[in-house]
Amino acid sequence: MRTSTTTATSRPRNWLRALALHRRETFSWAMYDWANSAFATTIMAAVLPIYYASVAGADLPGNRATVYWGYTTALALFLIAIASPILGAVADYMGAKKRFMALFVALGVVATSMLYFVERGQWLLASLIFIAANIGFSGANIFYDSLLPHIAGDDEIDQLSATGYALGYLGGGILLVVNILWILSPHTFGIPDTTTASRLAMFSVAVWWALFSIPLFRYVAEPPRRISATDVLGANPVVAGFRRLRETFSEIRRYRQVLIFLLAFWLYNDGIGTIIKMATIYGTEVGIGQTALIGALILTQFVGIPFAFAFGGLAKRIGAKSCLYLALAVYTLIAIGGYFLSQAWQFWVLAFAVATVQGGAQALSRSLYGSMVPRAQSSEFFGFMRISDKFAGILGPLLFALVGQWTGSSRLSIVALIVFFIGGMLLLTQVDVEEGRRVARLEDSEFRAVPG
Repeated sequence: MRTSTTTATSRPRNWLRALALHRRETFSWAMYDWANSAFATTIMAAVLPIYYASVAGADLPGNRATVYWGYTTALALFLIAIASPILGAVADYMGAKKRFMALFVALGVVATSMLYFVERGQWLLASLIFIAANIGFSGANIFYDSLLPHIAGDDEIDQLSATGYALGYLGGGILLVVNILWILSPHTFGIPDTTTASRLAMFSVAVWWALFSIPLFRYVAEPPRRISATDVLGANPVVAGFRRLRETFSEIRRYRQVLIFLLAFWLYNDGIGTIIKMATIYGTEVGIGQTALIGALILTQFVGIPFAFAFGGLAKRIGAKSCLYLALAVYTLIAIGGYFLSQAWQFWVLAFAVATVQGGAQALSRSLYGSMVPRAQSSEFFGFMRISDKFAGILGPLLFALVGQWTGSSRLSIVALIVFFIGGMLLLTQVDVEEGRRVARLEDSEFRAVPG
């Protein structure tokens, strides 16, 4: 009996260990993916783009709502991109990753809740609020991601990053299902109409995001503050942050592998981000109904869970870089297939294909990069990654919008994205991961711990 009981008890522990969730710190860190993914699903991908096109921008002619949405996302990403490196450097110098993260989470939560008040014709208000909310979402992710190399060892960093994305799919998917039920059958839940249900859905994201962020702030410790020989204790944090950035740029040749990876990431993540942001509004333009669009997005959420876990395990066998090649090849086929999209079942097929690679590509990009950056400068370097991420996010929607405006249709816009995937793969072939990790360890040895 004792053996049977011990075996039953050890199985959950073994599963948690396999998923890198066996410590309270790693579990709490991964739960933030659960918390903030509701913003990515309901706000960025599902409800707000459709609400923007059909309610906030209902009075706009032709495909103008699609165009304005593209410009809105581009501006939001530009603002956080230009601030990311200095914010990261200041947080590293102060030993304040969690405090900076808390400020951006608060901004994102408050702004997201304000989307409830957007009504018909108020597309400009919707754009301004979304810009603020997206700054909060993206800014918080800089410091969230920068915590990863501090709590995960080299043997578990890929798996923990992938597990975080899988939990994000699950958490975001659960709330999205609830939100869609409200929208499809508002009277069942005592909601007067679909428009009100959409507004309540967006408000619920703010509540969800705030609630499930709590474990990270309670149980993930602030990494020890570490400074270099050139840092001055007691200096103005902003001045010290700029000094760190200047030193990093002056020695950028030492981080050659990180730089090449960032260029590759800049290209391929541009395509990934644009597909995520523009899928539903593109589907609306080519005549796919709202029910099919949202249903396919729900499919993406739940199909993505096992595939995100699987990419974490696959990375242990063939390496994170090889997994990224596989994901980008699939994305290239998706972009080509998007040109021929005309029926709901085709949208479902493409959504399924996206689900197989989306979480894995993003999770392994995060962990591969995190393994090649100095831990003492993790926020600064993840700030650089956010520059790459956000400027990629600018060019993709901008290209999508411009091609759509020039041609009067967005079909060629979706095909244009293949340049990002193919270019990213070519650059990725030039990244020497082991050399990048060696340089990161060497740089870390030059920093010393000081009281926070």
